Amino acid sequence: MPKTRERATANPPAGHRRRAATLADVRELPVPPDAPEPLPEPDAADLRLETVLGALSDPLRLEIVQRLLLEREDFDHTCGWFGFDRPKSSLTHHFRALREAGLIRQRQYGLERRSHVRTEDLEDRFPGLLALVVAWTPPDD
Repeated sequence: MPKTRERATANPPAGHRRRAATLADVRELPVPPDAPEPLPEPDAADLRLETVLGALSDPLRLEIVQRLLLEREDFDHTCGWFGFDRPKSSLTHHFRALREAGLIRQRQYGLERRSHVRTEDLEDRFPGLLALVVAWTPPDD
């Protein structure tokens, strides 16, 4: 049985387990009216499962998508919001891979790019995929 990510909420009472995250925990936020146009990305009809799964095969990229789904505070976030201890060039590569695979949509705000998950497109094209991403538990390092 696959492990699921447990929500980081207050400690449950003794003898009770935390509830595993589900797609119902994803908070959808509207596109701000002043948001710039998205950067080039594949059309929803052109999304390919093997390309999406290839992008998600990297644990860092899988974590990026999961955190954008479960922890976002705004409509979209910069790569700095995640707090990863990685060179900017490495993060740029990972975000580009996610955008080119069709998993995230990015917009350019001045000098920064902000990202959010293409939830509706992915659920329409690959029902249940995002539920697996939300339920994923990172390996213990």
